[in-house]
Amino acid sequence: MSAGYDVLGLGNAIVDIIAQADDAMLVREKLQKGSMALIDEARAESLYRVMGSLTTISGGSAANTIAGIAAFGCKTAFIGKVRDDELGKSFAHDIRSLGVEYRTSSASNGPATARCFVLVTPDGERTMSTFLGACQNLSAADLDDELIRASKITYLEGYLWDPPHAKDAFRKAAGIAHSAQRQVAFTLSDAFCVDRYRAEFLGLIADGAIDILFANEHEIKSLYETSDLQTAVSSLQRTGVLGVVTRSEKGSMIIQKSAISAYPAFPIDTLVDTTGAGDLFAAGFLAGLTKELQLANCARLGALAASEVIQHIGARPQHNLLDMARENGILK
Repeated sequence: MSAGYDVLGLGNAIVDIIAQADDAMLVREKLQKGSMALIDEARAESLYRVMGSLTTISGGSAANTIAGIAAFGCKTAFIGKVRDDELGKSFAHDIRSLGVEYRTSSASNGPATARCFVLVTPDGERTMSTFLGACQNLSAADLDDELIRASKITYLEGYLWDPPHAKDAFRKAAGIAHSAQRQVAFTLSDAFCVDRYRAEFLGLIADGAIDILFANEHEIKSLYETSDLQTAVSSLQRTGVLGVVTRSEKGSMIIQKSAISAYPAFPIDTLVDTTGAGDLFAAGFLAGLTKELQLANCARLGALAASEVIQHIGARPQHNLLDMARENGILK
């Protein structure tokens, strides 16, 4: 069966509500800077009341990655659960408007569409508080087996490990993809997420459920419980998984069983908001893989996409990534 899609994303369908904040506000609200915390609906309402001027944008880690891959001209699809409320309709409209295939049925009852409150401090760091809402009801029944089999790569996010039924969907999706001789990519998502599910994530790697692993420097060190990056990278190298580790302004590392290679970050003018940097790096890298680029150019494409998204508010690209890639000689 030939692949009809380049990348299918499976993840939390979330609407991001973004505001500028100072460190004092984080202290007042008892938020740990740079973290992602799960909150209930009451906490979501209280945070909303104290946030200043807001920017509302459809988000979710895997959805952001899929949006970025689509911006490189790839054929993409997404599976994620929303409620049939205004935010849910907004999410569905936004992702379809990018040319992404989105068929997941909306819930007609239960919790509201998920929201992630993102507070961005002047240094560009983001602190996130997430109400999972309807995301928690994503289950194996929401999977589109045909869509998974028709996708070259199925991309899964670590945040899926928080909703109870989504774990089953994750495992089933990986199994369907591998049975169709497709690849499975996984992002660790957040160091705090790794802390919660370290043993399970290591189990996925050991069981061969993952072919490509994305992580940032903090996440990979958390996964292998070490403060030394080289020790963590060496541990990942021994697994045989293709590893992609981002290091902010220090660039990225590509880990293969036979070699470890380092690549620089793309230069930027002004750092505004780091939200989505890892998501968009993964987008560029996966877009490059589906276009059969060498790994060095996949890393360059990832760095380019990350550099675009951190220079404005929000985790979706605002400039034409395909044109940028051509201007920089990465794509023809």
